[in-house]
Amino acid sequence: MYKTKEDIAIGRELLSSPGDTLAEQIEYTGMTQAELAERMGRPKKTINEIIQGKAQITPETALQLERVVGIPADFWVERERRYRLELAKIDEVETLLQAKEWSKRFPCTTMKNLGWISFENGAVSAGKALLSFFNVASPAVYEKFYHRQLYAMACRMSEKNSKDSYAVAAWLRQGERQADSIQGADFDRNAFEDALLEIKKLVISGGDDLFPELQELCRRVGVKVVSTPCLPKAPLHGSTRWVKGKPLIQLSNRLNRNDMFWFTFFHEAAHIIKHNKKDFFVEGMDGFCDDKEKEAEANAFAEEFVENPKMSKPD
Repeated sequence: MYKTKEDIAIGRELLSSPGDTLAEQIEYTGMTQAELAERMGRPKKTINEIIQGKAQITPETALQLERVVGIPADFWVERERRYRLELAKIDEVETLLQAKEWSKRFPCTTMKNLGWISFENGAVSAGKALLSFFNVASPAVYEKFYHRQLYAMACRMSEKNSKDSYAVAAWLRQGERQADSIQGADFDRNAFEDALLEIKKLVISGGDDLFPELQELCRRVGVKVVSTPCLPKAPLHGSTRWVKGKPLIQLSNRLNRNDMFWFTFFHEAAHIIKHNKKDFFVEGMDGFCDDKEKEAEANAFAEEFVENPKMSKPD
């Protein structure tokens, strides 16, 4: 079993490809690669790539080899299958070893305690759990897809704000996972504005646990609202973005204050009503949004809803 980088390097070095067997056979018979290519009616380049292990022996090629070198097609097909399987095992171990180191960048223990991921003790297990959490095949894919594309702005700004970009990415991802479990209607802006008036009544009523009602009122009009606990080094208030064609409001209530929670909610709601679907907002990081006018708009909207007792539909 491959357990270290050295094991992997040795394994790759010692692994014999079907091309090695073919090279030995034609050498034994005194045939050159060029002659083999001619007898098979295949390009010299293809034969050379097979011998180097770069190209696979297909069933068609196996039948041709049976006729030309006299070794049954079944042998070549099985030889190829075993080689590719062993190569895949080596690649998988290499990925998991990379994931082991990569997992140390995340607050895995906290994520486990929150029920976001599940793993046995050990960084290898944590790495596998994280790959599943982000739905990616390898740490390299994560870096490209999340850090450099989907969450690129959030990751860049988190570093400028002395926050952990990996914890920020995990928090954002968990919000999307929570949103996946919500079956919402198509987004209806007018209905959402009406729903905000109903939500304002909830705020005034001062009930104890209003989040389920808030979530349901928004779900009916096509807005997904989730509550995601903060992670260490990622003390965020909330985020708004469109995911899979629907608006998502992600809240944390990290200060455990009702006034801050509702202000953040209406602030995020303003981004949905007033701003572009392509915009990505994260509250709790200075300078995240370059457009200060949009943030000022959202703040004014939230202040009006939270502080003004007079009911009115948003402009």
